[in-house]
Amino acid sequence: MNADAALAFVRQHGIVLVSAKGPAARLTEAIAGEPIKGSWWAHAKSHQIFAVLQKLEDSPEILVCRFIAGRVTFVHRRLWPAIVRLANRFHPEQLARIRQEHTASGKHVSHLTAYPEWVPAEILEEAKHLTTAEAEALLTRWLGRFAQPAVQGSGAAADADHSGRPVDAKAERHAGS
Repeated sequence: MNADAALAFVRQHGIVLVSAKGPAARLTEAIAGEPIKGSWWAHAKSHQIFAVLQKLEDSPEILVCRFIAGRVTFVHRRLWPAIVRLANRFHPEQLARIRQEHTASGKHVSHLTAYPEWVPAEILEEAKHLTTAEAEALLTRWLGRFAQPAVQGSGAAADADHSGRPVDAKAERHAGS
């Protein structure tokens, strides 16, 4: 699988784990074209996997974060407005953007950008136009598993928009009609 096919895979699934086992598709296995036992670094296609992951990490269509269980996760841009709209349901660590750097000495360094600093203005704007129900529909598979239990359901936190400001639930219901 090349980088274009891998990007299409992430687009199709919306949210994928890079290599960890879990409740989402594993990108490294899709790239390799088979299940991987142990570390993908030891796989025969490790160089190809690494090259494809590097290209996707640099893609403006991919958010690299720890959305699923603290594991490196790729989230396709089509889901960013929904995540922004429902950001108050997730832990801040889940939404921090990760940028990986491989230094000349071979050391691996991760740089984090806190949410919402990484969010492009057009995504913030798109999120404003989504109702809570629309955002929930886009993320329905992920909400029960990874949302922050303290803020799910009713109450002030659940009725806040992507910026934490309260939303007029009545106005939102009419907007979504």
